Amino acid sequence: MTEMGHITLVTGGARSGKSALAERLVARHAMPRIYIATAEARDGEMGERILQHQTSRGEGWITVEEPLNLAAALAASDGQGVRLVDCLTLWMSNCMGAADIDGLLVTLRQQSCPVVLVTNELGQGIVPDNALARRFRDDHGRMNQAVAGLADEVWMAVSGQPLRLKPAREAIDARL
Repeated sequence: MTEMGHITLVTGGARSGKSALAERLVARHAMPRIYIATAEARDGEMGERILQHQTSRGEGWITVEEPLNLAAALAASDGQGVRLVDCLTLWMSNCMGAADIDGLLVTLRQQSCPVVLVTNELGQGIVPDNALARRFRDDHGRMNQAVAGLADEVWMAVSGQPLRLKPAREAIDARL
């Protein structure tokens, strides 16, 4: 598969297998692989998590570390290969309420090379006990819906198993 500008969103809970699924989806494209990392190693435990991700990916990846300006990283790397963004949740958290989601959507629509984006599914948990956490969860849910809406494919990882959400075999709106 080498569809130009193809956007894929992969969602799931913590330790659901979403990053591994995203890597498998990237492997479908016969072009160089670019990993756009939004995580920062602010402590030893996070450094270990990042190292585990790098080790599991193996060789053959170009890594771009960009915790804040995701749209610029996508624009700068377009035309150089398929990009894997891991992850939108950390990017949004890094931006501390100032994530330019509209700018990200505009940039995604302009891509000529495929992009696979990883995000967390936060809306299936309990309602947070404070206003800041509820706002983050709500803004994150709206971001996920917007990215999924423009994506060509949406996948969910559940207990390590892939579940394709879009395109579905039958569009529900066709029956309503």
